[in-house]
Amino acid sequence: MFEFSYLKANSLSEAAAFVAAHPDAKLLAGGMTLLPTLKQRLAQPSHLVDVGRLPELGGIELKAGRLAIGAATRHHDVATSAVVRNAIPALAYLASHIGDPQVRNCGTLGGSVANNDPAADYPAAVLALDAIIVTTQREIAAADFFQGMFATALEAGEIIVRVLFPVPKRAAYEKFPHPASGYAMAGAFVAEMATGVRVAVTGAGPGVFRWSEAESALAQNLNVAAVDKLTLDATDLNEDFHATREYRANLAKVMTKRALQKMLATK
Repeated sequence: MFEFSYLKANSLSEAAAFVAAHPDAKLLAGGMTLLPTLKQRLAQPSHLVDVGRLPELGGIELKAGRLAIGAATRHHDVATSAVVRNAIPALAYLASHIGDPQVRNCGTLGGSVANNDPAADYPAAVLALDAIIVTTQREIAAADFFQGMFATALEAGEIIVRVLFPVPKRAAYEKFPHPASGYAMAGAFVAEMATGVRVAVTGAGPGVFRWSEAESALAQNLNVAAVDKLTLDATDLNEDFHATREYRANLAKVMTKRALQKMLATK
């Protein structure tokens, strides 16, 4: 681990100003991705700015048909929140299956979204639910936020404050987790919105993406059989010693069918 300075921010404005003034500084909330990266000497920040306990980054609230969740909210808190379970049960289910108990009790929503790991769970929910990412500078639509592997629309010094999730008619999430890490080898979040059904796939490609062919098929026939006839193009999917592109394509299809079946079973 390289040497760095530690700062515990007393307010969101202080954190934002400090990060803006120090381009090599990194934000620290749960640290579930950052700390292992530092230990492996894969990153060399000049400062760590601790924002994990800032009140401005907390809270879970349902207002005007949107579920607002603070960026520093732990996965465990999302999973066990009565507000989340009543408004978007699929989101609570997703949070309850992230990593292991240590990760769920330390990791944060904002950290996961900002990191945009291609196998992370939250990006699938953010994209499928057409969420809004609220930062210290602006509001960013989910479609514009995720820009490829570990890449987002966040600019230097910009901090995620909260995520606004529109409440769907119904939704479901299913993933095939890696047995060691719990990350999704392929996962699918299916949401029935007022505008139609949205399907977001994580874990299979270099970043989260919408499966437009599945959405079109489900617009014609909201049934598992509609997905049965489809084949997800494997050309740009991930391939490693865990799985081939074709395997991940099929796995994403299976997870989509399982999520759809679960969603259709909800009233």
